[in-house]
Amino acid sequence: MKKPIATVSDHAVVRYLERVMGMDIERLRREIGHRVDRAAGMGACGCILEGFEYRLKEGTVTTVQVAQRPDMRCGRQRRVPDE
Repeated sequence: MKKPIATVSDHAVVRYLERVMGMDIERLRREIGHRVDRAAGMGACGCILEGFEYRLKEGTVTTVQVAQRPDMRCGRQRRVPDE
């Protein structure tokens, strides 16, 4: 598929999911919040749950990404091959 001329902001994507696709964004926000409540309550900067890493900054979830396990030999993250 050819790349579109127009760029799309993150805000527009969220509104598309909410209004066009019918997703309940506030329900998702609450679900994520409940998942990290314990870690946030302890002042953690992140937690790993069910294979995903939730990064926290001052009690706010800033991102969610696939958790990567460190290389047991040296403690560094393993390089993920390009797809």
